[in-house]
Amino acid sequence: MSNLNPTSSTEETSLYQVASFAMATLAELRESDTESHILRIRAYIRLLAEQMALSPAYAATLTPEYIDYLERCAHIYDMGNIGIPDKILLKPGRLTAEEVAIMRTHTVLGHEALGRAKSSLKHSSPWLDLAMEVALSHHEKWDGSGYPQGLQAERIPLAARIVALADVFDALITSKVYKQGMGVEQACQTILEQSGKHFAPDVVQAFVAVQAQFRAVAQRLADTDADMQKRIEYLANAIAETAVF
Repeated sequence: MSNLNPTSSTEETSLYQVASFAMATLAELRESDTESHILRIRAYIRLLAEQMALSPAYAATLTPEYIDYLERCAHIYDMGNIGIPDKILLKPGRLTAEEVAIMRTHTVLGHEALGRAKSSLKHSSPWLDLAMEVALSHHEKWDGSGYPQGLQAERIPLAARIVALADVFDALITSKVYKQGMGVEQACQTILEQSGKHFAPDVVQAFVAVQAQFRAVAQRLADTDADMQKRIEYLANAIAETAVF
């Protein structure tokens, strides 16, 4: 057996990042999303967090290290989707009330999976704690109408408030097999209209300041025709498998 040198902390960190990104692409594939989606979300999160860090109210929290951790959460905040059946996750039409309830469990599934990994491996880190927080709370809304806990205003973790806006913006502009994405201008207007409702006003304020950068990211990392073809093929295969079983 060959002797292996102990993995350096830098190598371990790089391996961890690669592994988490790979897992994220698998999770997003099941929702017929792409690697570009993850890269866009990462960029949006960083833009918002760095802008908010300019405010004295957030400067102490949104340190460069915290922002790095938060950006990394883009890899796995939606990992709970792995636990949602294809017939619900990929359904092109409107979900029934029962299906909506099942779909919403992806937040808890992701949070619990991370918690089990943390416990089983006896490993804790600021990044993992932040990832658990975001996985659970990124669908909470400022007015308390979100899920899974119905948290309101500042009871929603700051990290989740930031990711929520990034996530919705990308969902609005992204075309799916069953729907055409909005134009960027319309998506920006929708975000503004949801200030104090879906989104925290201070996060929307940061968004306003970096709208131009959001547009640039959306254009630079836009999905391609090949990406859409992959979505169509994956959805067709998933429907065929569901029909068989």
